Amino acid sequence: MSNYSGGNLFVISAPSGAGKTSLVKELLKKNNNLIISTSHTTRQPRDNEINGEDYYFTAEKDFRDLIKKNYFIEYAKVFDNYYGTSRSLVESKLKEGINVILEIDWQGAKEVRVAGLNTISIFILPPDIKTLRERLLNRKKDALKIIEQRMSAALNEISHYEEFEFVIINDDFEETISKLNDIIANPGTNLHRQSSFFENFVSQMMAEEA
Repeated sequence: MSNYSGGNLFVISAPSGAGKTSLVKELLKKNNNLIISTSHTTRQPRDNEINGEDYYFTAEKDFRDLIKKNYFIEYAKVFDNYYGTSRSLVESKLKEGINVILEIDWQGAKEVRVAGLNTISIFILPPDIKTLRERLLNRKKDALKIIEQRMSAALNEISHYEEFEFVIINDDFEETISKLNDIIANPGTNLHRQSSFFENFVSQMMAEEA
């Protein structure tokens, strides 16, 4: 599919608690030609989550069958649950000229990069580790043990930021939305691309947690 043309596939990754979900929801409000790809997952739905809207909630056996059929453009196991993105859904939307967002982790992003689509990858960083931990605690959705697991996973996620074309620090919501819109409007922009600044920033952030 090297001669593919159509919509762009925006892969947005971030550690849990960096504000990615809220940012994506706001982006969808501000961009008519942009949709989010609804993932399949084997985890149980949370309160107010709607099947087919938030996720396609899928039995693990069915999910494994879909893997065998090469149904997913990417999939990963996170916290004992599987998550995956439908290949046909994404490709059909891109062919229509619609831009698609994938809200996935670094593992999924790695798989998507080799899929032969017009992919632009963006990593969202928290302003600091203290803010990240506070956001996870303030959710009040998870037990303390799960929060510690998420913190550990977040640090691992952050360590892969260099694999992404663009990096944005989410220290101001409206400013971050503006930066994301810059990239969506002009994926060839040099604004917000990887630079040595982020290496220093992440090193300092990791030192906070050490």
